[in-house]
Amino acid sequence: MAVGIKAESEIALMREAGKRLKFVLSELESYIKPGLSTFDIDKRGEELIRKCEGIPSFLGYNGFPASICVSVNDQVVHGIPDKEHFIEEGDIVSLDAGLIYKGFHADAARTVPVGKIIPELSDLIEVTKQSFYEGIQKAIIGNHINDISIAIQNYVESHGYSVVRDLAGHGIGCNLHEEPDIFNFRQKTNGIKIEKNMTFAIEPMVNMGGYEVEWGEDGWTVYTADYSFSAHYENTILITDGEPEILTL
Repeated sequence: MAVGIKAESEIALMREAGKRLKFVLSELESYIKPGLSTFDIDKRGEELIRKCEGIPSFLGYNGFPASICVSVNDQVVHGIPDKEHFIEEGDIVSLDAGLIYKGFHADAARTVPVGKIIPELSDLIEVTKQSFYEGIQKAIIGNHINDISIAIQNYVESHGYSVVRDLAGHGIGCNLHEEPDIFNFRQKTNGIKIEKNMTFAIEPMVNMGGYEVEWGEDGWTVYTADYSFSAHYENTILITDGEPEILTL
């Protein structure tokens, strides 16, 4: 398995990509309100990406038809924006976005409440976000990829939720998806040893119910198999001599 070690010049470009993507997602989080269609959200997201001199990573990627994955409630990831799908008060919306800046990618996701949501959903969003931070505490030189996976799973399951097992985080750089896969649950092998200047996209996907998922008829949208709600949180990180640097915050 070839895992890229980034040069300082490449890291500088990834930092810039990350700053721009942080801006895009922050603006989209403020934009979310009842009555918008998921298509409206995607349109705004693409405008923001291009405004900050980026290129949408997702648009046309393996045929994906949009710039932002907009996944609502029981949609886990890869929701295709739709002019007829309007978000409502009490929904939760996962926004997954990628941005290319001068040939290098950043990838990040946030789950956003629509208006006032029930406390159980607020807890789901917070646990999903915190599980990312639990995971990256293990993203240090000398540890293995599986240390990240175990930390995420342990934290999520200690709160009574489940981590999706059919999807994973990944390496990232001049390609959106690079080696290695970074799952959110314990693997049978430890995986690669983590080294300085590796760059990863860590992305817990957490379900209120079981971990099983199904793909929709569009071939992209992933749903929870038991119709429970799901949340997603992701950042692009850089391995340093100390704690990892979060490039999309």
